[in-house]
Amino acid sequence: MEEDNDFAGDLALDAIEEIGPATKGRLEEAGFKSIKDLVVRGPVDIAETTGIEMDKSVYLCNKARVRLEELGIIDKTFITATKLYDKRKKEERISTGSKNLDDLFEGGIETRAVTEVYGEYGTGKTQICHTLSLLVQQRKSKDGKVSKALYVDTENTFRPERIVSIALSRNLDPDNALDNIIVAKAYNSAHQELIIEQTGPIIDANNVKLMIVDSAVAHYRSEFLGRSTLSERQQRLNKFMHMLLRIAETYNVAILVTNQIVSSPDVVFGDAFKPTGGHVVAHTSTYRIYLKRSGKNRIARMVDSPYHAEREVLFKLTEQGVSDPDEQSKY
Repeated sequence: MEEDNDFAGDLALDAIEEIGPATKGRLEEAGFKSIKDLVVRGPVDIAETTGIEMDKSVYLCNKARVRLEELGIIDKTFITATKLYDKRKKEERISTGSKNLDDLFEGGIETRAVTEVYGEYGTGKTQICHTLSLLVQQRKSKDGKVSKALYVDTENTFRPERIVSIALSRNLDPDNALDNIIVAKAYNSAHQELIIEQTGPIIDANNVKLMIVDSAVAHYRSEFLGRSTLSERQQRLNKFMHMLLRIAETYNVAILVTNQIVSSPDVVFGDAFKPTGGHVVAHTSTYRIYLKRSGKNRIARMVDSPYHAEREVLFKLTEQGVSDPDEQSKY
């Protein structure tokens, strides 16, 4: 990102006076590459991974946060609603490939936010991810660099062949499309968490504007079985989701996570399906979209948003990835 090139020296760990050579070495060994990483991972993670006392870890995080505020990378602690409103009007958005879906988000997937899409298999979650990974590349930064996508694949569902087919159907160069997508395959929940901890330098070095986690909860569901492991699972999932939110805000990227669903047999009326992850995922996601089938089309419903109304739109899956249905298509 262009702002990080301007602030490269200001973002170095030793830009904080209290971080000397010894402390810097301990931080770098634990994977902290810049003061952004201190803010994203937080004082508890610093203390646990480096052995630095908790009080000092909190102090370093606070100093890092203040530094990012001074550089204008994150919002100041106290800011008027007017300034916040003006800033949000300039927030960047990434097209999904469907005008209807974009309208649901009032312009596309939002940066500095975590968007969650959930639904049954075959409802288009991964197809949305593939299409977004391609369309984010249509954006360019002020210095002319192409925006890239970082795709964290936890279910072995990323297919470069699909990127090629979408690119060809949209008259785009498939080779460039593939080069601008960075894929990280997570083999278990611990590896998934490690990947997220290491994303900061990748985002900065490659002008990443979109990060996808497909899916966020799958490994946790398969590894933590039974009620006795529920507490640990939710604690780790909570930490993971909050780290995603801080990455979105600190690095100015859009984050899209997919989620699975479970069936509630006790539901008599209404939809028996609900997303996995419980309140941990629900409270952390900025926007929640429920996908379901409607004949050959798909329905996307805005379930939760800080300001959008709850409504539904139609989209369909084609060779172009995600697109809009014919005008005569009905629910």
